[in-house]
Amino acid sequence: MKKLLFTALMISAFSACTTDTDTNENIVVDPVAVATCSDGIQNGDETGVDCGGSCSSCDIELEGTLSQNLTLDSENNYSLTGALIVPNGITLTIPAGVTIKATGGTSAYIAIAQGGKLNVYGTAQEPVIMTSGAADPQAGDWGGLVICGKAPTNVGDSATSEVADLTYGGTDINDNSGTIQYLRVEYTGATYTNEKEFNGVSLFGVGAGTIFQYVQSFEGGDDGIEFFGGTVNGNYLVSVGSGDDSIDFADGWNGSGSYWYITQGAKAGIEGSNNGDNGDATPVTQVSLSNISVVGPVSEGALYYKEGGGIFQIDNLFVAALDDQVIKVKSTDSEAQTRLNNGSLTITNLTGATDKASLSTGFDFTNYENISLSTEGLGAGAGAAYPEWAAGWSRQ
Repeated sequence: MKKLLFTALMISAFSACTTDTDTNENIVVDPVAVATCSDGIQNGDETGVDCGGSCSSCDIELEGTLSQNLTLDSENNYSLTGALIVPNGITLTIPAGVTIKATGGTSAYIAIAQGGKLNVYGTAQEPVIMTSGAADPQAGDWGGLVICGKAPTNVGDSATSEVADLTYGGTDINDNSGTIQYLRVEYTGATYTNEKEFNGVSLFGVGAGTIFQYVQSFEGGDDGIEFFGGTVNGNYLVSVGSGDDSIDFADGWNGSGSYWYITQGAKAGIEGSNNGDNGDATPVTQVSLSNISVVGPVSEGALYYKEGGGIFQIDNLFVAALDDQVIKVKSTDSEAQTRLNNGSLTITNLTGATDKASLSTGFDFTNYENISLSTEGLGAGAGAAYPEWAAGWSRQ
């Protein structure tokens, strides 16, 4: 079947696959995407993008760096064959019902650079899905989603993302990287190097002007969702079956999160850090979390308070089926120990723990005034059970 190289930079290129029979003579060929008419009827040639007037949909391969705004179409079939980069000033829009299947292994990922925007407009009935294109999908089949912003971190104003090598960080608290809602990311976590693996979704210095809600990581090989500094808030998040930590934040994240449902993660349910090189780096990680369920097993605590920790306020935390302690703290983490001694961790309405003395083996919480136990909290909404707000768009 003949394939048509066309620019993935023109929105009209996609509609031409379904309804437009023009020759699109003004479109410049660019090796970002390949379109093939799914029903085998093609009237285009190597200088055009027309798949034919009777073409019901196109098979489209995505790869490269966009130079104009791009909107996908739920009528088409998308394969991610390599890195798709959205640079400064460019917006990638993905409407409800679009599925992108990654077929490029480690080289396949989507990365939003500083100044670029990603708009994911999924719905509860028609989420946007980024998944593996393998016949038998497994964790680690492809990279994941990387978003880089201009908000503050404690690793400098021009740090480089651990994968994709994109600059992030700055001084714009309200930086806007777009709107991401009702997105499910599956089978991510491909090994980038011997020391680095992709997370499901990585948020590097993303600002508070970004909307990030109703997002799931499912069966990822590394962390599910991770905040590297920044000020973005994350609400209605689901992490199921992460190969490492389920939801992670570090590097001076100053944000809030509500309604997180976490289950079947291999290591920590929530890993909260300040800075791995300097536990006292500023701005210090400062977060406010509410309505959280962590359901095991976990091997590094429902909450791992590490690398200086930070200032955490958590309300309505439900924990269950843990193989490890509720709160993990290293006795050798002097910055974290000092912050805990100063009362920097507050947990109200902690349900699922029998007494404060049993919360951790790394710190004595017996007389810790900032933690209150409860027997009535429901965490993300239904205790250990899957919450109603996650139904339909996410996977159990």
